Amino acid sequence: MSGHSATRLLFAVGALGLSLNAPVLAQDVVKIGSVLSITGPASFLGEPEDKTLRMYVDKINTAGGVAGKKIELVVYDDGGDANKARTFATRLIEDDKVFAIVGGSTTGTSMAMIPVFEEAQVPFISLAGGIEVVDPVRKYVFKTPHTDKMACEKIFESFKASKFTKIALISGTDGFGASMRAQCIKVAPAYGVTIVADETYGPRDSDVTAQLTKIKGVSAVQAIVNPGFGQGPAIVTRNYAQLGMTATPLYQSHGVASKSFIELAGAAAEGVRLPSPALLVGDKLPDNDPQKKVVVDYKKAYEDSAKQPVSTFGGYAYDGLSILVGAMKRANSTDPRKVRDEIEKTAGYAGTTGIVNMSPTDHLGLDLSAFRMLEIKGGDWNLVPSGS
Repeated sequence: MSGHSATRLLFAVGALGLSLNAPVLAQDVVKIGSVLSITGPASFLGEPEDKTLRMYVDKINTAGGVAGKKIELVVYDDGGDANKARTFATRLIEDDKVFAIVGGSTTGTSMAMIPVFEEAQVPFISLAGGIEVVDPVRKYVFKTPHTDKMACEKIFESFKASKFTKIALISGTDGFGASMRAQCIKVAPAYGVTIVADETYGPRDSDVTAQLTKIKGVSAVQAIVNPGFGQGPAIVTRNYAQLGMTATPLYQSHGVASKSFIELAGAAAEGVRLPSPALLVGDKLPDNDPQKKVVVDYKKAYEDSAKQPVSTFGGYAYDGLSILVGAMKRANSTDPRKVRDEIEKTAGYAGTTGIVNMSPTDHLGLDLSAFRMLEIKGGDWNLVPSGS
């Protein structure tokens, strides 16, 4: 899909063969906007998000729509470019007249769009990981993925069980990697963790052997944490194995929670741990887990439709759309202000990311229990037993 064109999904009215004039049609349709990184370096995020939104808008319209209206989804591809994202955000408001937005694949593109949506007073549910998307809280901005701060806290929580106190960071300089690095440094003291080595790499780096060699030379290092997303963490993982560092545990973030990371890292991924939503291990959850049915059903629907393995990133879009639709139903309205108020009241929503309970001071609504610690074994995701 061209980055300069909109994909519009308008269902049901034409299919039913109804003879409706334009004014009536306009009353029966509500527009939801989305700006995603469908192509470019963050396409592993945007592509499953795009496919998920298309699939579920189709399902919603086939079932009759929401609040008496069919959904028209207007999607733009920013290619991972923050400047393009802001341009498309303005177009969604001024030209397309959307009443809400579910999108923003990366922290950088989301942050670029926030001022546009805040000024327009239109609800924006971001699909990006950085904590700065919702901290400080902005009236019209929400998000579905766990924050980078939460990822640090979940990893450090597991360090306490393993009695790791001295760690190394090797972080991407992308928006997410830099933000998570800052959060890990900030929360480390609360978990008794000292960062004894701190290295970074750029988004175009194809080898990080030099940085890892420096870390290897610090004898005190008990574990390594890699904040980052995209191909960088796979390169880190391969170089880490090549340098024979596997005796020192490597922890990744939820920024790599898709099968493509395992494929890119290959055999080197064996033993890598990371915090992740339950979606990747839905079939391994106990039957009484409140998320099990949601994640198993979404995984089947996505894989049947997209013909590719499920990723947590598509799940973020599923939750964003579901939270928005739930708010529309409760408000029985498509008024942006009324729907915003209902999004903020979201409580007990069981999604792919966890159980969501939002409030005026929390526009994410997840706690650390929403993260599961996973380990890659035999080329697949496995739950790490509690306390290990």
